[in-house]
Amino acid sequence: MNLPEQEYVILVDRNDQQVGTMEKMEAHRLGALHRAFSVFVFNSNGEMLLQQRALGKYHSPGLWTNTCCSHPRPEEKTPDAAQRRLSEEMGFVTPLEKAFSFIYKVQFENDLFEHELDHVFIGEYDEEPKINPEEVAAYRWTHPDEVMQEMQDDPELFTAWFRICFEEMYDWYNAHLKNKKAS
Repeated sequence: MNLPEQEYVILVDRNDQQVGTMEKMEAHRLGALHRAFSVFVFNSNGEMLLQQRALGKYHSPGLWTNTCCSHPRPEEKTPDAAQRRLSEEMGFVTPLEKAFSFIYKVQFENDLFEHELDHVFIGEYDEEPKINPEEVAAYRWTHPDEVMQEMQDDPELFTAWFRICFEEMYDWYNAHLKNKKAS
């Protein structure tokens, strides 16, 4: 199992106001609420870019999830962090739009927690990613309707946060597409 380098996360209250910083693994051991982000990228065919997490990840290895996700570093703006991780994990950058935020807390089998105020960003991209194999085992472009069916049939194949936010992202994206087509 690959343990990440010592990094710090931004501790926040429920209103996303910073209340401190903490070493990342310690925050995950204690279940401290911290700032995070999730990126969803779509192509012009309406397909979503999913990644399968690398098998060496310290939690949720091998599970399917959104295009990328992580935590902003102290003093780093969340949209900048989303672009940084998109480049580090998937090998590209594209304009991102903030869609919504949500808070969740999940305990994993290894006694670590994710307790995050997660900012969701959505972007569009039509080329193939150049994945970082230390972060990503595989990727695929899949229509959201197919993902919805897969999650109903086999929810254990997807990360906890993806299962929590997928429906809201799906509703937001569909509304956004309708507004885009109407203008």
